[in-house]
Amino acid sequence: MKLIENPEVEKVFDKYPEKVQRKLIRLRKIILETAEGIDGLNDLEETLKWGEPSYLTKKGSTIRIDWKKSKPDQYAIYFKCTSKLIETFKIIYGDVFTYEGNRAIVFKMKDKIPLAALKHCISLALNYHKIKHMPLLGATKK
Repeated sequence: MKLIENPEVEKVFDKYPEKVQRKLIRLRKIILETAEGIDGLNDLEETLKWGEPSYLTKKGSTIRIDWKKSKPDQYAIYFKCTSKLIETFKIIYGDVFTYEGNRAIVFKMKDKIPLAALKHCISLALNYHKIKHMPLLGATKK
C-alpha cells in the first residue's frame, strides 16, 4: 500500500497538546496498519478535511480523527454520517464502543482501545463502497 502524505497533517498533529497528540498518532497508526492488511487497497491518502487528519481511499469512506477543546477528556474517530457505518458498528459491537450519534466512535483519554474491534470498523470504512450493499456490510454480528 502506498501512503500519499500531506505535510500539513503533521502541522495539525503538532498543534495538539502532547497527551492528545500521542492518542491521535496511535489512532493514525491503527488506521495505517489496518489499511496495510487490506488486499487490493493500493493507495491511502492522508489529508485534511475540516482541518482534521483524514484518510481516504477510492473504494472506501473517509475516516477523520480529532480532539476538541470543548471536550478535553475525549478524542474521536469520525466516519461519514450519511453512511451505514456507525449504524452497523452499533449492531455488531453494541456497547464495546461509545458513539457520538451516527458519526463517531469516541474514546476517553483513559480508555483502552479495543484494537481488534476498531481495526474491523476501520476495515469496513476503507472498503465501504465495495460492501455498502451487503447486510451488515458483509460482517457478522459478534
